[in-house]
Amino acid sequence: MLITFKCKSYPEVLMYQEHAKRIFDLLDKEPERGVITSAEAARAIDLIEPEIEESRRHQASEQVAQDIHAHDRDADDHDHGPIEVVSFSTRMYPLLEMLRSARDNKTDILWGV
Repeated sequence: MLITFKCKSYPEVLMYQEHAKRIFDLLDKEPERGVITSAEAARAIDLIEPEIEESRRHQASEQVAQDIHAHDRDADDHDHGPIEVVSFSTRMYPLLEMLRSARDNKTDILWGV
């Protein structure tokens, strides 16, 4: 399921719910519908930035895990292309920028509305 984050001061950000789950858990928000107020944006940034740094430190191990998963598929399946890894930091960058914009411009971020 896709989640569309909306903010008056930044373009919409689309994210799969499974990728946004980590953010929702950090911020104690529900994926179906919610808001991050401009007042909450600074705290959200403070919570997300360390997660991004942590994921960068462990990016290699995430890639290895995905590699193992890819090779565990049917051994006769040689037609699949290489898996392109999209890191947590790459996925979070647009949302982090939206949070900064919401904080700086005193606008809220909404989803599920």
